Formats: sequence, C-alpha cells, structure tokens
Amino acid sequence: MRVSETVEVNFDGLVGPTHNHAGLSHGNIASDQHGGQLSSPRAAALQGLAKMKALHDAGMIQAVLPPQERPFVPFLRQLGYSGIDRSIVEKVGREAPTLLAASASASPMWTANAGTVSPFADTADGRTHFSPANLTSMLHRSLEHPVTGRILRRIFADEERFAHHDALPAQAALGDEGAANHTRFCADYDSAGVEHFVYGVEAQRKGAPAPQNFPARQTLEASRAIARRHGLSEENTVFTQQNPAVIDQGVFHNDVIAVGNRTLLFYHQDAFLETATMKAELGAKLAWQCGAEMVFLEVPRDAVPVADAVRSYLFNSQLISLPDSAGRHTLIAPQDCAENPAVKAYLDGLLQQNDSPLQEVRYFDLRQSMNNGGGPACLRLRVVLSGADREALGARVLLDEDLYTTLQDWVMRHYREDLSPADLADPELLDESRTALDELTGILGLGSVYDFQREGLPS
Repeated sequence: MRVSETVEVNFDGLVGPTHNHAGLSHGNIASDQHGGQLSSPRAAALQGLAKMKALHDAGMIQAVLPPQERPFVPFLRQLGYSGIDRSIVEKVGREAPTLLAASASASPMWTANAGTVSPFADTADGRTHFSPANLTSMLHRSLEHPVTGRILRRIFADEERFAHHDALPAQAALGDEGAANHTRFCADYDSAGVEHFVYGVEAQRKGAPAPQNFPARQTLEASRAIARRHGLSEENTVFTQQNPAVIDQGVFHNDVIAVGNRTLLFYHQDAFLETATMKAELGAKLAWQCGAEMVFLEVPRDAVPVADAVRSYLFNSQLISLPDSAGRHTLIAPQDCAENPAVKAYLDGLLQQNDSPLQEVRYFDLRQSMNNGGGPACLRLRVVLSGADREALGARVLLDEDLYTTLQDWVMRHYREDLSPADLADPELLDESRTALDELTGILGLGSVYDFQREGLPS
C-alpha cells in the first residue's frame, strides 16, 4: 500500500485491565445474560490484539486506542466519597457495588461508541471532524467522553487537518452513541460520500414511533446536531429511523442489525422503519455525490430471524475492502456466526453466489467481548486518513510488528487471568490498572492523558 494512499483506518480499543461481566447494559441481551460471571481480562485483550494483527497482516492499516482509567475514582468523589483512592474503592464496594461497577467498567474498549467521525472529503472546511459521544443512556458509559475527547485531541493534534468538538449536552433528547449508529458510503475513501445517521427515536416529537421495552439510545436530534457541527449538508446526509420493534429484541445500536462499507449496505430485512425510503434516498444521494451505485444486500427474516442475528452478532461484523479485492468485500465475523446454524447456512450460501458482493468471511474468537455484548464492529472506530494525515498523528498508535509484540508483552505482565465483579473492590486492582496505563502512555507516546497522571498518585 502506498504511503500517500487515502484509506480507512480501523482504530480498535485495547481492552482494559478491569474487563468484567457486571451486566450493566440494559437492552444488551448478552450483557444481561453474562452478568455476574467470571471474566478474563488477559484473554479479552489478547483476543482483541489478535484480530488487529490479522487485519494488519491482511494489508489493512490498523491502529489502537488506549483503555481508560478504571475504576474511575474522580466519579466516585463527585458522589461524595472522600479519602485516599484505595479506601474509596473499598468503601464503595461495600456500600454501593453497582456504583463501583459503573466506575470500573471497561466499556471504552468498544470504540465504535467513542464518537462520530466525518472525513475531510465530506465537510465544509475540508478537515476531518470528531465528536465524542455523550453516551447518556447508560451511567457507566456516560463517564467516557471527557477522556475520549482528550485522547482523540492528542492523537489527531494537527488543527489544520483535524477539528474536535465537545460531546453534546448530556440530555436524554440528545442521546448520542457515536459511530455505532453512523456509516459513511463512498466510491473511494478520498472522494465525497454520503453519511448515514440511524436513530432510535425522535425525542421531541410527541407520539413518534419508539421502542416499548428497551431504551432508544440515539435520537434524531443528536444525529442532526452532529451533522451540523461537522459541516455536512442535506446533499450528503441521510437520516433513517431504526425499527423500534427490533430495538425491543435487543438491537440497541444500528451496528447490531446493519453494517456498510464503500457502496455496500448489508442489513436485516427488519432493521429500519422505512426501508424503501432509506434505499431511495441513499441511492440518489450517492449517485449525485460521486456517480456510484448503492448496493443493498438484505438478509431475509426467514433465513436469519432477528433473534439469531442478535445472538450471533452477524451484523456487528466488520465489512472491509482488502487491498486488490476488486471491489468485493470481506466480512470479519465473530466465531459465534460460524456456530449459529441459520447464520452459517446463510453466509455459506451467499459466498457461493456468482454475483455476491462478499469475497470471503473470516471468523474470529472474541468470546470475552461478545459475552459483554460487543463484537468485531464494536471494537473499532473507522477514520479515513490520507498518507499525510497518518504522518501527522501525534502518537504511536499505528500497529506494526514491534508495537504488536510490545502490547502483547504489556498485557501478559499487567492483566489478571480472571476477574469477578467482587474483585472490583480490591484496591490492588486500582494500583495494577494505573501502573499498566502509566506504562502504556509511554509505549504509545500519548503523554499524561489520565486524571491520576495529572494529579499524581495518592499516598
């Protein structure tokens, strides 16, 4: 791949040292089902790194984003707890274990929720824009955006190339879950495209269609606000509502029921409220923007019921274009898809079709992430970068052989093999996590991005 080439880079989240199964995410069926079980932070981190390395070896440009400081003691101090950090963790573990679990969640690993990114070819000022997601629907996730913004500003530091925004106000009507509900379509990554925003509810319209059992985490109001601040236009944006009925079946984000890349949208028959309208608008706008034709690959409910799609995370696969792929796509799928009879039969049949847009399916063991409700697509944030953009990055985050080996060694030295929700109250875990993250910022050349680094370790 030429250094000057503009490509879509996958920024995968490194799984943090406090990866655990606390069952915090209401509406995420896998999270609910595995709550309270033993987790393996070491295995989770190594599984994620293995996927990154495999994509790197396949010719993709792969990058990493660091975990966040957990347990996050500044949050607990905001709630009235005082004393040295170690004693706070122990006290909250005794008095309010659910609050401690929220402060200790390793959920920043799912960087599809880190924010929304609009590439330079789409924006009014020709810069790539970043908006961290406020993640207001879940307490444990609402803690992420200040540090997410800090990390993104450090990595994408060149103000002539990159523009950064704060998260939207933390209000239910502006609930924003980031790139998990946003897909960009284009003919080539460096040419103008169309940005597809999918929302769960129009929060400020009385009587608007909405799910009844689980929360709609993305609002139309938030999606439109992100588009405005990124300098997008009506000509290069499409806003589509999720089908409320599938949200109530565990489809908490659009990337649990649809995935896209370049000109291909791969989605379930029941994904959207008004599928025909969406197809017509996306097709017309992509043709107008770059003369390309949208390809719609709809999975029939008779072939793969919604329950199987959610159970296997078929649509939380990554859809990528490998070098020299001649316009066809590769699906990076969780091993669960190979073990689900309906999904495996559908994918096998799709690959046998002469006109299939899929070239191959590669299966990965991401069981630790999957048990918390996050598949391959949850683990990555897509950022279009030119060769000059990549050279301007302000940290050592692009994966290569040396960084991969270094991160493997870092995980093996710092991560526990097993962790239970009760272990979160162990003050030694706090110290272990901080020691690991302090070393990681040196490995990645990030500087002091964590609160404990700025304030100094408590005595």
